[in-house]
Amino acid sequence: MQCANTLLRKIVRSSVLPFSAQHGMKKDLFLLSRSLSLSLCLKQDKSCEPSEKLDLDEWKKVMKSGLHEEVSETVSEPKELSGLAAARETLDMWRLAGRAVPENISEEQLKTFMECPSKSAKKKYLKYLHLKELHKKSHKRKMDEKRERRLDAQDEASNTDETKKNSFVFLTSSAMDKAYHWRAAQSMIFGQPLVFDMSYEKEMSVREVTNTVKQIVLSESCNRRTVDPFHIHFCNLKEDSLYHKEFIKIYREAWGKLLITMTDQCYTEIFPKDRLIYLTADSPKVMKKFDHDKIYIVGSMVDKSIKTGVSLARAKRLGLETAALPLEKYLLWSTGAKNLTLDQMMHILLTLKDTGDWKKALEFVPKRKYCGFVNKPVKELKKTLDLINTLKLRKGQADIEKQFAKNHPKKYTLK
Repeated sequence: MQCANTLLRKIVRSSVLPFSAQHGMKKDLFLLSRSLSLSLCLKQDKSCEPSEKLDLDEWKKVMKSGLHEEVSETVSEPKELSGLAAARETLDMWRLAGRAVPENISEEQLKTFMECPSKSAKKKYLKYLHLKELHKKSHKRKMDEKRERRLDAQDEASNTDETKKNSFVFLTSSAMDKAYHWRAAQSMIFGQPLVFDMSYEKEMSVREVTNTVKQIVLSESCNRRTVDPFHIHFCNLKEDSLYHKEFIKIYREAWGKLLITMTDQCYTEIFPKDRLIYLTADSPKVMKKFDHDKIYIVGSMVDKSIKTGVSLARAKRLGLETAALPLEKYLLWSTGAKNLTLDQMMHILLTLKDTGDWKKALEFVPKRKYCGFVNKPVKELKKTLDLINTLKLRKGQADIEKQFAKNHPKKYTLK
């Protein structure tokens, strides 16, 4: 046993102690070898049986393997720690030099920084971390300011005893749609009827029918959003007609849910004739005021070729009263035809129904078609215009006579 102890001490002194002295671990390994030797001596003293023997070769292998593992672990950790420390020192130097370096960096980011292949890659990575850090700081500052403003507002609201009354009420789109549908539903019971005549499909091309349907959709939308809407009737609307197909193409699933009346019957079969008035620009009778007891009919037609007299002839065949808007009475008409689109007619009729003011209603006429509103009667304006034109002609004729007398003094003398 003494031979084994001496052999162990020689191994430790010859191989382990120089290695540990080189790496700064002499004290620990010396304590380890001493504890091992003491444990062996104690085992020798306590062992009473002479049959137990120690296998020195196996014990040497176990000790060598354990020592190698401990040494490798203790050697690898200082290398890694030294690399991180060097990287942190580099960051501190760059920060003092005024480069874009983050203030706080984690170990994972530091390892990624060490793994960068070049110096430019390291600079870009640190700049990215610096910008990211600035973005987080600015976001945090904004959130803090927002929180402070909210707390200040709550404090002010709690300090004031009187309740604050806000004149603005927030309404969602669904709530507004419910209100509009409720008004349209009421108009179907109590509202004044307004008829769109859908019997002009043969008078138009496919493109004109498409434009007509688009104008009717705008009219229906405008009517639904007003305070006191009309009860709209689509009369003479045949199933599988061009009108019907275009309506389904635009409204889709909402076509069957519209709060309007759709029928293939003529309006003369639904309403009494004495209440019907056909609005047409070709009518010799001018509409003076809006009558709430009458039922107005609008021809669903867009005529690019200006087919005059079509709607007037239809109204005469049915024996209906006709009327035209007093455009010349209130407007100084300049250029263009006096035909209006269907959505413009809807705006004019709704304004007349609510206010009865023709000037407000005729503001929906396109301004390219008139110069302004009439302040004097139309007959007086025509007289003044004719007088101005005649004076211009006489002045021009006198100038021509003078010029002719200068050029031909012998042949022509002024009287």
